[in-house]
Amino acid sequence: MPVYSLEIIVVCLGLLMLLIDAFANLSDKRTIGYFGVLGLLVVIGLLFSVEWGSKDAATSVFWKFYAFGDTKSLFFKGIALVSTLIVLIMSIDFAPIVMAQTADPEEGAHPQAGLGEFFALPMFACAGLMWMASANHLVSIFVSLETVTIAFYIMVAYLRRNVGSLEAGVKYLILGALSTGFLVYGMTWLYGMTGSMELPEIGKILASGEVNRTGALFAFALILVAMAFKVGAVPFHNWIPDVYQGAPTPITAFLSVASKAAGFIVFLRITALYLSSGALVGKVTVVLTVIAVLTLIVGNFVALPQTNFKRLLAYSSVAHAGFLLMAMASAPQGALKENAMSVGDVVSFYLGAYLLMTMLAFLVLSALRTSITGENVGSFAGLAKRSPFLAIAMLISMTSLAGIPLTAGFFGKLFVFKLAFDQEQWVLLAVGIIGACAGFYYYLKIAASMFLSEAPAGGTTTAIRVSPAAGIAMVFLMIAIIVVGINPTMMMNLLR
Repeated sequence: MPVYSLEIIVVCLGLLMLLIDAFANLSDKRTIGYFGVLGLLVVIGLLFSVEWGSKDAATSVFWKFYAFGDTKSLFFKGIALVSTLIVLIMSIDFAPIVMAQTADPEEGAHPQAGLGEFFALPMFACAGLMWMASANHLVSIFVSLETVTIAFYIMVAYLRRNVGSLEAGVKYLILGALSTGFLVYGMTWLYGMTGSMELPEIGKILASGEVNRTGALFAFALILVAMAFKVGAVPFHNWIPDVYQGAPTPITAFLSVASKAAGFIVFLRITALYLSSGALVGKVTVVLTVIAVLTLIVGNFVALPQTNFKRLLAYSSVAHAGFLLMAMASAPQGALKENAMSVGDVVSFYLGAYLLMTMLAFLVLSALRTSITGENVGSFAGLAKRSPFLAIAMLISMTSLAGIPLTAGFFGKLFVFKLAFDQEQWVLLAVGIIGACAGFYYYLKIAASMFLSEAPAGGTTTAIRVSPAAGIAMVFLMIAIIVVGINPTMMMNLLR
């Protein structure tokens, strides 16, 4: 099966879900969500059997827009698929809240009107994320990025009777449109400087030195603004806390993991063009170092006083973007040493680990959200007594996010620190260690609250129900976090 068939199948699944919603007589529209889950499981299985085709076919026009033979793109497609699968599972459990906080159906309409679209939209976003993973041309980067962004505009503001969701949607729309303007203008300058829109050709021209340096750096600055917005880097991170807090919990998880991963692979590809140029690498590295330092400081230290769990994870997301930028700023100059990991390998591994631990945290939050009205950190107090399973799941997630040994998150940070150490990036290394220490506090205070604190006075003490699908997903993620934490080569093998 050709690799590009994966995106086609996902789009067809999304369209089929909309058709089922429109024409099938369903008493419970959560069936549409389960249909999407089954479809994505099939696509994930097909991911391991795709073919790139012959080298002769690689010369066709299509492959100028879609990277040929890029194994890392398959890894990022996997991140998009797994993220969407878990988001659909969360959305099914989140359905009662969606129905309560969307507009009342018209007379004669289905009581669950609007729920089918809530399940279908992540499928179209997933297809765009998968295309972003293989985008090899400025046009395909822009089209796939906007496909994802437009879907997220709708999903973030989906709870029409929730003021927080509407406010988050407006902020995301305005700032997203502004960042798109910077991206297009930067691409225009890059095309004007090089005369090409194909990334490999642009890389050759920049590496040759036969290009106006000032114009090329100006193009990079414009693109940097747009991509820093997408991945949540300082000083373009201000939208993240409000949007994460206001958006529906499954969509917050989707933004935090899949959108960030796809943004970083595009950011990495464009930045690599400049890092391969001897005339430009020095200035680009300095800029990346400054942004990485600011992102690490702001993300970690602003997370310390947060009382809302989703805002805490929002600033945590900013902090993790800082660690990823730290890896990019520590890109090796020249040939890699024997057995050394490339920047692409380090970033890919980190994002894979980030998927496991962040999605686990949001699954627990989604299950807890069905029994509480808020999302404050205090809601986790005494959770070990109400639901030992959820408490253990959250403990594993928090310890991995903090980077404690024998978890996937530990090796993610370790590989970043090693890259910075090998390149003698002492400032980045020092700030990264300080940021990691701050992370220990705000992650482990959640764990301490669950096991060492009593439940809030007047709060419910009934057991928390976890759906079978969510329970299976949590068990899978917990096992994966620990297995990768013991043997990281299992994830590294997926990159090759």
